[in-house]
Order: sequence, then structure tokens, then C-alpha cells
Amino acid sequence: MDLFDSEGIDTNGVPSFDEHAPLAVRMRPTSIDEVVGQNHLLTAGSPLRRMLSAAADSGPLSSMILWGPPGTGKTTLAYLVARASHRHFEELSAVSSGVKDIRDVIASARRRTAASGEDTILFVDEVHRFSKSQQDALLPAVENRWVTLVAATTENPSFSVISPLLSRSLLLTLHPLDEDGISTLITRSLDDARGLKSEFTIDEAALASLVRLAGADGRKALTLLEAAAGAARDADDTVIAQHHVETAANQALVRWDQDQHYDVASAFIKSMRGSDVDAAVHYLARMIEAGEDPRFIARRVMICASEDVGMAAPEILGICVAAAQAVAMVGMPEARIILAQAVIAVATAPKSNASYLAIDKALADLRSGKGGPVPAHLRDAHYAGAKKLGHGEGYLYAHDAPHSVAAQQYLPDDLQGTQYYRPTENGIEAMITKRLTVLRQLLSMG
Repeated sequence: MDLFDSEGIDTNGVPSFDEHAPLAVRMRPTSIDEVVGQNHLLTAGSPLRRMLSAAADSGPLSSMILWGPPGTGKTTLAYLVARASHRHFEELSAVSSGVKDIRDVIASARRRTAASGEDTILFVDEVHRFSKSQQDALLPAVENRWVTLVAATTENPSFSVISPLLSRSLLLTLHPLDEDGISTLITRSLDDARGLKSEFTIDEAALASLVRLAGADGRKALTLLEAAAGAARDADDTVIAQHHVETAANQALVRWDQDQHYDVASAFIKSMRGSDVDAAVHYLARMIEAGEDPRFIARRVMICASEDVGMAAPEILGICVAAAQAVAMVGMPEARIILAQAVIAVATAPKSNASYLAIDKALADLRSGKGGPVPAHLRDAHYAGAKKLGHGEGYLYAHDAPHSVAAQQYLPDDLQGTQYYRPTENGIEAMITKRLTVLRQLLSMG
């Protein structure tokens, strides 16, 4: 099959398309110049530009892996490479394809090349979902150039794609679309002959809401725009307003500008720190409802777990790190549950900022010029000549001492006696306080 066989040119010079296809499909760029938000890949002399030029001249193509978030143009770039190269195009989804499908495509590609000399581009969407054995099945075809592989993934290829396949492919990283990029996609779709054909205009509040709700996902932006246009059409309106977007999104739109972003995030953190679990969950819900990036929320929760809970309940940081990883793997809407669990864990945990104060005090001492040479007995004594310098001489191995505490000088001379960490009586730190009192007494006996 040729991906673009169905596309023709009408009498006005506009590419024909399926008018019943979703807006996001109809508005898929037909040239590199229409691609939004990936300027780093499309500048003159970039690997992708050189590859497209070579493809247009029927030159050799390198296999490539396109890595980026959903809705940033990975599939579009694959289609444009195929279009520029005039090669046969085959597409597989790693969700529904197996080793047999891969081998069938490769066998067909080899027969086609032998019969007509026509090369094949194989596009594999969500390649990270292929198992190792499925990815292994691609290797001979890529290595022998029976096919040119163009693979798309939303996960880091260093972890999700086998090394032999990665080393034989050019890795292109796509960036999340920014607000200007999303806005460009929306306004272009309103007027384009493939899109809404100037049937509607959009007011500023509705545009801002669409941009916010879409996040960095261009496909989501156009899907929401199409639904909002449908709501406006049903109401015999020609201006897409915020209530049309609200209907399309099937949710109440929370007022969310830059000030709200910082104010709500601040209230969220302070509620967790203040142990008001209900307020913390409320502000979490406001951020989720407003379309805040769940990864941003997860990062703030991790920071709070260390800064405000700290050693009073050290297990909470592990819970929050696991939650952040789960959020990245699962995505919304289920990630809301994972975030809520982590937020509740932080808000209800005993609190201590002693670790935070300790490192800041130590940094302040260094920046004020304190911190002399490392005591000689603590210095590295493994290299030749170190012992002649006195390095390691007199060092006491802690495990040979009673209670595995060797009483000797550890801090530099000018910081002797300084105490950075001062635990509280909260949670586990109550036990640490008692133990640390004994430890510091033992160390002072040296």
C-alpha cells in the first residue's frame, strides 16, 4: 500500500482528503513547513533535513527512532519521510502486531525489492511495546536494509529499545509542544480547507482553555476543538466560546492563569507541610482539574516528602518516588489516584525539616569560607606515595571499635564541634535524637 495513494489535488490546488476523518487526521501536515514545534529537528543542515533531501533524490535512508510525548508529531514525521522518499510504506502497531506480522512485512519487502527495485519504509508505532524477541526480529531487516525502520516511542529508547536496534538507528527527540505551538495548530485548523473552513471563530477565553486542556498534545487540542465546534454548531453559534469548550471537555473549567498556577501550587505544598490532608487533596484536585502536568505535581510531592517530612518518616520519600514513577508509566486519568495516595502519605506523616536545615547550614559555612583540609588520617592512602605524606596514618576502622563507632576527628579543624543535623522529637526522629546523643558522646571521647 502507498499511504498517499488516496490523496489527489483538486481544481484549486488543495490536497484532497477524507472529509469524514477526524480533524486531527485531516490536519496532519503534508509538508515539513507545516510541522509545528520541532524547529531543532527541522533547521537547515539538521540530520532530518539532510535525510529528507536524500530521500527526495532517491538516496539511502537511515533507520530512525522518534522519541517524544504523545501528540508531538512522531507519526506525522514518519509519513513525511515516506512521502518525500516515494518508497513503499508499511505500518505496524506494536500493540496489536506479533513476530509473524513483522516477518510477513519483511518477506514482502524483500520480494518487492527483488521484483521492482522499490524499497520499503516500515513504520512501527509504540515500538516500546514490542518484547525483546519481537525487536530482535527486526534486526536482520534493519541491518541488511531490507526495510528502512521508522519507529515511534513515548518511552526513553535507552530503556525500551534493545541496544543493537538503537545503535543501528538515528535517534530523534521531539519536544513537547509549547502554548504557542498548540495555539498555532488551533487557529490554523479553524481556517484551513481541510479543517473547519472558516465556519467558526474562537474567543480568547475559549482558545486559552483549549490550549491549557491540551497540555503539550497537538492531537488532543484538535480533538477538543472539533468537539467544541460541534457543540457550537448544535447551538447555531458561529463563535466558539468557553462554554462550548466546557461542553466538549465534559468538565467545569477551573480558572487557571499564571498567578493561579503559582498560588495553588504554593497552597498545595503548604497544606501538605501543615498536615491538613483535606486541604492538600483539595488543591491536588484543582491542579488535576485544571490540566496541570501530573509530573509537575509528582515532583512537588517528592520535594515536600524530603524537605518537610524528612527523617521523621523517611519511608515517605520512597512512597513518593514510587508514585512519581507510576504516574509516568500509567498517565492520566488513573494517575490521579496514585498522586492522591502520595499526597495523603505526606500530609499525614510526622514532620521534620532537620535534613533541609542541615544541608543548608553546611552549604552556608562553605560559602563563608569555612572548611579546612581533610584530616590526614581520613585521606585516601591507596595510591603510591600516599603513606609517605601521612595519609591514612592513625585511621581507626569503625567496625573494629565498640558499637562500630570509632572516636576520632572527622570534621576539618575549623569546623570541629559543629552540629548541622538537629533532629526533632517527631516520628522516627524521636528515636534518632536519642541515638544521636549517644553517638556524639562516643565520638567526643576521641
